[in-house]
Amino acid sequence: MARENLRTTLIGFAATLAVFAVLFYTAGVDDLVSQLTTADPRYAALVFLATLGWLAAWGGALRTVLGVLGVELSRVRSFLVFCGAMFSNNITPFGQAGGEPVTALLINRATDTEYETGLAAIASVDTLNFVPSITIALIGAGYYATEVTLGRRLEFAIGAVGVLAVVVPSLAYLAWTRRYELEHRAVEAVIPAIQAIARVIPRVSVPTAEGLEHRITGFFRAIERIAANPRGLAIALALSALGWGFQMVALWCAFVAIGEPIAFSIALFVVPIGAIAGVTPLPGGAGGIEWTLAILIAAASPAVGFKIATAGVVLFRGFVYWTPVVLGGTVLGTTGVGDRF
Repeated sequence: MARENLRTTLIGFAATLAVFAVLFYTAGVDDLVSQLTTADPRYAALVFLATLGWLAAWGGALRTVLGVLGVELSRVRSFLVFCGAMFSNNITPFGQAGGEPVTALLINRATDTEYETGLAAIASVDTLNFVPSITIALIGAGYYATEVTLGRRLEFAIGAVGVLAVVVPSLAYLAWTRRYELEHRAVEAVIPAIQAIARVIPRVSVPTAEGLEHRITGFFRAIERIAANPRGLAIALALSALGWGFQMVALWCAFVAIGEPIAFSIALFVVPIGAIAGVTPLPGGAGGIEWTLAILIAAASPAVGFKIATAGVVLFRGFVYWTPVVLGGTVLGTTGVGDRF
């Protein structure tokens, strides 16, 4: 890993520790430890199994997308590659946006395919994951609203999801229709910046404008192939929705484990909303996601309260965050991808 990237990661983790310190202080460390140490191990094990189910489902979505691009990957290797993807997401700022370059290199190493193909595959999976997450969140919120009256915090959060459901696809469509114009402008902006860096760091090679445009065009061509395969898209979307379902089951089991079950409809809409909080400068959104989930669950279930909500979220996130970090870190370590960053 480059010294600059290491410094950024260390600063990010320092900020994460500060965020967690405030969260634990607010929730009460003694109460939090008591809730976690008395958790039912059977349901805690189910949280772990649901986490593996989520990783397997989204790994299957990645395998499906790669198959559309003519890249063969076994189920086991796709699971391991996706764990590596989640590892890179969890240790870099801004979630998927920060981890995708590392993931693309991992796919390149695992499949011996072009880097642009791997980047197109993981970018497509991340984009496809957005569709079921928003849909499930709105369905869950709608169902929950038929049972209770939504508070102001929940109304704001769900309203934000509704706005994202319209704004993000609209912006993505607009950018896609003007992709080659944006490509030309990006190349014009990037080449001078790379040349300036090369003058300071001689070991940095400077690509030509034509070479850079060729790589970006290859990325667009791969995206076009994926978009032109409705069967592959349908399978990937179904696996994405299944993965979200496993995460929601994991959250529900976490609260059963600490003896404070919540309505499953709450898990339906808080998990996708919490994932949105992952797009922060904190590594993998750690800290921000926990705060968001705890606040939303406490608002949706006043009987649970913020302290208990924090305990359930910490148990849930402990598995969802650290399982892919341990597995994915092993994958990246054995492939040598981490040495490039």
